[in-house]
Amino acid sequence: MSTVLVVDDEPIVRDVVVRYLERDGHKTLEAASGDEARRLLELSSPSLVVLDVMLPGLSGLELCRWIRARSDLPIVMLTARGEEADRIVGLELGADDYLTKPFSPRELAVRVRNLMRRTSEPARGKGQPIAFGDVVIDATAREVRKGGELLRLTLKEFDLLRFFASNPRQVFSRNQLMDRVWGYESALDTGTVTVHVRRLRKKIEQDASRPRHLETVFGAGYRFTP
Repeated sequence: MSTVLVVDDEPIVRDVVVRYLERDGHKTLEAASGDEARRLLELSSPSLVVLDVMLPGLSGLELCRWIRARSDLPIVMLTARGEEADRIVGLELGADDYLTKPFSPRELAVRVRNLMRRTSEPARGKGQPIAFGDVVIDATAREVRKGGELLRLTLKEFDLLRFFASNPRQVFSRNQLMDRVWGYESALDTGTVTVHVRRLRKKIEQDASRPRHLETVFGAGYRFTP
């Protein structure tokens, strides 16, 4: 059974989120501050973190950075409506997904379920690793190496790169990528794709400002060229 750490300083929000997650079969841990959450993370090994940006003490963004420096633990961030800067910074720091408050706890449960399924499902890569340039994707091990060096990719960075590499030279819109990689469609959340592509370019391209593999097709979306 998976364990989800819910980090939010609002008791009502924590209570509602916990009830929906436990209804879905997850165990839960709760923290009302970033410092408390960090202590729990040092003592336990949750499968996913639901993390509010605005926290007393250690902020959600600082905690996200701390987590990413140590692991690829899936993170769903919660942000106040209209705080686009926080959402973008959170995604740049390595969050896998986000929701804006007020949000539907049912939708949050679905997104958590999608992320958990992708971490626990057996690899479908089967067969030979995918190679392009000096990059090798090993779907079975969920590893990516560049020039022989292991890259640190988050859950969604890996899923997105693997999807692109499995569908070379096809153009996908941001909405299509949200559906195929994140498991839901939302015209409002396509900035998630934009940030993940930018993060991937920094890790796999020789020159992220002039990408050779993850290309932007203006007005249409993105295309992967081996």
